[in-house]
Amino acid sequence: MPPEKTKTDCWGCRHFHITHRPSMPYGCYAMGFKSKMLPCLAVAQIDGNRCLSFQAKPAATTKSPID
Repeated sequence: MPPEKTKTDCWGCRHFHITHRPSMPYGCYAMGFKSKMLPCLAVAQIDGNRCLSFQAKPAATTKSPID
């Protein structure tokens, strides 16, 4: 069976972070690297498969206004 080809998106991953380094603006805490491109794209380019470290960010909670 071929590997699952579902789209993995770093923007929705809990391990993704912005490094604030112009030369390597994106990073992945799970895999411990920084990259010029989104980490999920770097993984796909190097490995040929989707990122296996993806974990969805928890849903944002909304606070109700205080009366």
